[in-house]
Amino acid sequence: MIFDSNELLCTNLLTTPKPEVGTILVTGATGYVGGRLVPELLARGYKVKVMARVYTKDLQQRWPQAEIVVADALNLDELNLALKDVKVAYYLIHSLLLGPKKFEKADILAANNFRAAAEKNKLDRIIYLGALGDKNSHLSPHLRSRLHVAEVLQLGEISTTVLRAAIIIGSGSASYEILKSLVKNTPILFLPYWAKTKCQPISIRTLINILVGVLETEGTEGQSYDVGGFEILTYERLLKIMAKIQNKKRLFVHTSFSNFKFYSYIASFLTPVPAPVIKTLFQSGKNEVLCNNEGKLPNSIYKPVTFKETVLRAMTREELDKVHTRWSDEYPRAYELAIKLKELEKPPYYISAYSLVTSKPANSLFSSFCKIGGDEGWFNQNWMWKLRGILDSILLGVGTSRGRRSMNTIRIHDVVGFFRVEELEMNKRLLLRAEMKLPGKAWLEFKTNEENTLNRLTISAYFEPDGWKGKVYWYNFLPFHHIIFSNLIKNIERRS
Repeated sequence: MIFDSNELLCTNLLTTPKPEVGTILVTGATGYVGGRLVPELLARGYKVKVMARVYTKDLQQRWPQAEIVVADALNLDELNLALKDVKVAYYLIHSLLLGPKKFEKADILAANNFRAAAEKNKLDRIIYLGALGDKNSHLSPHLRSRLHVAEVLQLGEISTTVLRAAIIIGSGSASYEILKSLVKNTPILFLPYWAKTKCQPISIRTLINILVGVLETEGTEGQSYDVGGFEILTYERLLKIMAKIQNKKRLFVHTSFSNFKFYSYIASFLTPVPAPVIKTLFQSGKNEVLCNNEGKLPNSIYKPVTFKETVLRAMTREELDKVHTRWSDEYPRAYELAIKLKELEKPPYYISAYSLVTSKPANSLFSSFCKIGGDEGWFNQNWMWKLRGILDSILLGVGTSRGRRSMNTIRIHDVVGFFRVEELEMNKRLLLRAEMKLPGKAWLEFKTNEENTLNRLTISAYFEPDGWKGKVYWYNFLPFHHIIFSNLIKNIERRS
């Protein structure tokens, strides 16, 4: 595998790679941070294991030099197998997306399992990414859980390096997309009292350099470090800087109303991020997340930058269409375990299919339908797709505003609006699985088949209802299929 130095984040890291440390396990590799860390380690010559809850060929295609192991941190037996022959493990796991009633319990169980498996397999070291927050204050559930996980890991026999980070800003990060979208889509921003809370946002580039740097720096074993950006800013100030960068004149109004649930619900209509994720982040907004000089990292690996510089870097990556990981890569948590179309005992009873025969080549048709759901929307009747997305957001679903990670490339597990890529066959087929609120399970398939010297382009909607409500849903929306899909298929062919 050839690595493009322009795409790597650790090209200026001053530490020396130490591949002799042995096999490194990266948990949470399918997430935002883990997905950025894996290529950096591989490029520096390390032997890497990538841990995922479910195996997909896409992971091996992304990182052919890595070994893919299947394990869930909530299953001790699976963890023991995953940690076999491992010397260093990055612990990037969190259960935040399980919801407020479940994630704290799941976080502690996962940490206890991981500590036990690490001890059994005699690891040399664990590197854990946690969160900042004053230990003596009333922390939000998210920050409190991050602190407890650190304590659980440190209780074990394995030397654990704890990195306590502030909110992460970078192309594809949830915090960045929330701030950017709020400023872009809201002429008047009503600010609750916690908008005055101070934070120290850290660049994803800085964070990845630290994660790699502590691995390569002696004396960091068993230590705890607070890591943040160059500046201490309030959330209000972050919004104002973002507005200036976007050249947007915005009115900021302070209000005594401060309900987290209400603000997250409204923000879910203005940003690509669903309300449950926003709520968790907003709840942590009442706590200052500042570096308190716990430990001091050497300048060779810790070079914080300003918030403005971080945002400009993120915008540049977006303009170049070089966003390699995104917050939506791991939302919702159970997407990897969702029932696949091919796993149904029998084909779905309800199928709606539309096709046409064209002289356009298969690769051109494939390229065309793989660009749906981006800036150009769904090529026709976009208002219908948006209306369905708004309805889903009202029901606290994922909505359709999640957009895409990239406008020109697509891979398995990528988000496309309120769908996720389930299968992808080059120049042949794209299968999307619906993640919106539904009384059943739904898929949307785009496929090309060769017919003599021509190609048949087919769009198929599959639906497996949950009881009578699902059947009613299908028949209510069936009349719209002809309007949407007959025009969509013509536009795909026309744009090929």
